[in-house]
Amino acid sequence: MPSTAFARALLTGALALTASTLLPQAAQAASGYPNQPITIVVPQPPGGAADQFARPFGQALGKVLGESVIILNRPGANGNIAAANVARITPADGYTIFYGSISTLAVNPHLYKDAGFDPLKDFQPLTLTNQTPNVLLVGAQTPYHSVADVIAAAKAKPGALAFGSAGNGNTMHLVGLQFQSKAGVQLMHIPYKGGPAALNDVLAGQIPMMFHNLSAVVPFHNSGKIRVLAVADTKRSPLLPDVPTMAEVGLPGVESVAWSGMLVRAGTPAPIVEKLNAAMRKILDDPAFRKPMEAQGFEVLSSTPDEFTARLKKDYQSMGDVIRAGNVHID
Repeated sequence: MPSTAFARALLTGALALTASTLLPQAAQAASGYPNQPITIVVPQPPGGAADQFARPFGQALGKVLGESVIILNRPGANGNIAAANVARITPADGYTIFYGSISTLAVNPHLYKDAGFDPLKDFQPLTLTNQTPNVLLVGAQTPYHSVADVIAAAKAKPGALAFGSAGNGNTMHLVGLQFQSKAGVQLMHIPYKGGPAALNDVLAGQIPMMFHNLSAVVPFHNSGKIRVLAVADTKRSPLLPDVPTMAEVGLPGVESVAWSGMLVRAGTPAPIVEKLNAAMRKILDDPAFRKPMEAQGFEVLSSTPDEFTARLKKDYQSMGDVIRAGNVHID
């Protein structure tokens, strides 16, 4: 039987050999990456706010990397279906990228008994890409021209005034709960399969109002098809400077800023992560890309993988606290 010292020497040598083998393999994988189309999975339907950002971003990424980038829309279960597929099924090779959001990554795991993935273990963050505040909007056909009008109507008939959202547990839903609590009213929540479907019903007069991402509604507000009554942020939007914040209308604490970012499956080789991060930050820091996105209401962000990881962990904890305090869950 070998001595303890000899056994340790054998183990050390084996580990060194393994490391010396894997490092060149990882470097080789990155040097040849990409050599086939890349897919960005968007967990929302075409036409939504996520889609509006992901498509031009994908086109720009394809140009930087010299390979085609495909946008795959996979809505359902508030983003869980797409997230679980990327986290548990697709290879960790950098060819499938997940366009995740605070709703899917920081909220859903606390709402569902089994979301199908662990955001802190199953994903490798690449970079934050953007954030946008949620806003309260009403249809142009409604009699509501201020937040005070909405509150008065809700108090007159508790539980009768409906608001739509992109689904149970979405940030649009959660900010609605904040609104009810701070305003002292009871509303009727109507969850949809995505923000576009809810917005379409507001435009058609099927529901009177909803909370939605600012980036998705600016054109409809400017054309008079809806009215944005308040922004759930600490500051007014430069795109709608006349629209007050929730704090300005007497509801401090009603705040909801939805961020998004790009991630790959955990275990993706570090050189590929670094290459993707560099390519993505080049796009996000380019005024030619930023300005059109900002004109649509997106605040364009750029980060290191570690910075994105830190924000995900922070919001995962804070969203969990909010959801547990409100006893919100989805079976």
